[in-house]
Order: sequence, then C-alpha cells, then structure tokens
Amino acid sequence: MSVCNVRYLGKFVNMVDYSKWKDIEVSDDEDDIHPNIDTPSLFRWRHQARVERMDESQKEKDALLAAQKEHEKKVKDIKEKLKVKESTDMSDVKKSLTQLEEEAKKIREKQAELEKKERLEPWNVDTISSDGFSKTIINTTTPWNKDDDMTEDEKEKKMKEFIKKYEKEIKKYGMFKNYDDSRRFLMENPHLADEDTANYMVIWCINLEMEDKHELMNHVSHQTICMQFILELAKQLKRDPRSCISAFFHRIQQAEAEYMRAFNEELDGFKSRVKKRAQEKIDAAMKEIEEEERQARLGPGGLDPLEVLEELPKELKECFESQNIQNLKDCIKSLDVETATYHMKRCVDSGLWVPEGNLMKEEGDEEEGKSKEDA
Repeated sequence: MSVCNVRYLGKFVNMVDYSKWKDIEVSDDEDDIHPNIDTPSLFRWRHQARVERMDESQKEKDALLAAQKEHEKKVKDIKEKLKVKESTDMSDVKKSLTQLEEEAKKIREKQAELEKKERLEPWNVDTISSDGFSKTIINTTTPWNKDDDMTEDEKEKKMKEFIKKYEKEIKKYGMFKNYDDSRRFLMENPHLADEDTANYMVIWCINLEMEDKHELMNHVSHQTICMQFILELAKQLKRDPRSCISAFFHRIQQAEAEYMRAFNEELDGFKSRVKKRAQEKIDAAMKEIEEEERQARLGPGGLDPLEVLEELPKELKECFESQNIQNLKDCIKSLDVETATYHMKRCVDSGLWVPEGNLMKEEGDEEEGKSKEDA
C-alpha cells in the first residue's frame, strides 16, 4: 500500500488507501450473464440473498450481546453471594464459578468468530455508507470452489478422506425431517457444505434404491437437493458454500411459488435419475453374475451346456432331459452320421455328455455286427 503525506490546513494527514474499494460486492457487475436470463430479476435475487446474510449476521451479534448480558448478570449474582459467606453454600458457588468460566470461554470464542467473519466479509452497496466507513477492511474471501485446480486423482483422494472423516455426520444430516433441524445442524457443522457431501449422498440414494428402500431414498433425495441448492447458490454468488447455508434455508422456508416449483422439479428429476441409475447398476450386476455362472459351467471344450442343450434337435434334447440312454442311442441311429457326430461332439465339449466309451463307435459296431448276421 502506497502512503504519502499531503499538507492540509497546516497539518499532515495520511492519504486514504483506495485499494480497499477494489473488492466491493455489488449485484449488477456481472458481464457473463446469458442473454436469455432475466437480468433485473437475477440482480434482485442476489441482492435479497445478500441482505438475508446480513440479517443473519445481525441476529448472531444480537444473540451474542444477549449472552454477554446474561453472563454479566450471573457474575454479579455470584459476587453478591460471596459478600454473605455465612449463608452461602460454597460448593454451589464453586460449581457456578466453573459453569461461568465455561460460558465466558464460549462467548469469547463466538465473539472472535464473528469478528473474523466480519473482517472477511466484502463491502457491498448495502454497507458501503454504514457506520464505520473510515475503517479499512481487506477482502480475503476464499474462492467458492477450491477443487477446480485439482486433478481427478486428487479429487478422488480428497473425497475418500472427507467421507472417512465425516460419513457419520453426513448420514445424520440426511435423516433430518424439517428445515429448522437441517439448518441448525449445518450451521453447527458448516464443513459439510461441500461437493463431497453431495456426491456421497447421490451414491447413498442409488444404493438405497437398489436395496428397495424407496421411501428412505425419497427422503434422502430431498436432503441431497437441499445441499445441491446451497452449492449452486454459492457458485452463483462466487462465495464459500458455508456462508450460503442460512440464506438458502431462509429462502426455501419463505415458500415462494416459483422457487418451490424449481426445487420440486429438480427433486423429481433427481429421483428419476436415481431410479434409472439404480436399475442400470442392477442390470449390470445381474449380467456380471450370469457371466460368472456361465464361465463356471463351461465344459472341457469351452462350450456352455445350457446353450448346447437349447440348440439340440427336439428328440435329442428330450433324451438328455429324461436321461434315458437307450432312447439316446435310438435317437442317434435315426440321425445321419454327420449330424449325430456334430451334436454329440458339442455335447462332449460342453460337458453335457461324458462318454465312458465312444458312443458313435459303439453304434457303428452294432450296425456292422447286424450286417454280418444278415449276410
């Protein structure tokens, strides 16, 4: 930052650092908006989302202030009790002091968290003229998607580590039944607002459908779309998804007709895609099992006995099904030598027929013996 001294009314003052204005957040500075998108509506929606974030931040500040006042009141009460030691149970006082220390620690942590969040919050058209204008705030907002620069292998490794660490929490979020509980849980566990959470939940939904747990799949699908909407909101606003949790739930709980229509359409489409993908995976698994069974059935010549059996002439097939050897011999006699040889060789190669001798040779010897007798 360049700082120079200028003379003004006989005194030296520091020149204002204008670099802090370069990251002001506004709602009408986007150049990459598609021409078919209703630009004014998009800007109003972005502005509304920003205002909602500011309201939520103010609520957190008010809650912290109330907690501080309550803590101060408790401290004052303890001090009053200590003034009259004779009528005070000191064990209760010690217990209360321990609790107050824990409360004070939590309040300090929350205060530090809010101060940090406020420092990282970019200026915008709603705060640019508010009190504290002279305070310099440096914008160090983290990019909304840090995975863009990763390779596929790095993304896969990151997801495995993420799921290993947070799978239990993701499943707990997936089982919540109302928006308030979901919102509260995600606000307490903001690290779950991540692409890896959404990816895991998609796989979870597919597995539930494959297990015929359709009702549970429908429920988890709803939670999955909530997570995907949070991520999409973060993408549109180019913000960290963790900062969009409250804004999404505030919007969805307003139950605006157009917003709910878009949400329900995406939910229905997602469930259809889950069912289709689950069926594809089931079909693929069945084919794999069938192929494994087929490979296990293959005879010494590499042929499948079931396929060979189906391709036999009707009379020959019935002989194998009835396992009547005499009928088999008679049937072979009725066939010409070439046809009989072809089918019996295939039966041997498939393991359908395991000859103790050469059936065709036996039949030939019998025919030769009868000819000699006739002669």
